[in-house]
Amino acid sequence: MFTDLRQAGRYLGQAMRLMVGLPDYDVYVSHMQATHPDRPVMTYEEFFRERQEARYGSGAGKCC
Repeated sequence: MFTDLRQAGRYLGQAMRLMVGLPDYDVYVSHMQATHPDRPVMTYEEFFRERQEARYGSGAGKCC
């Protein structure tokens, strides 16, 4: 299933982050570059803060 141990580690890490509700910054960056190339990409700190606000605060938290 996995081509190498590194790929398995990335998959496991992503799965664990999703289980505890931590968003994946690399997926966000890829999405922004592919879908919204005209928009600036947030820094990791901005992204983390925005995701926390979307989850626990009053923000809507949807991109598309």
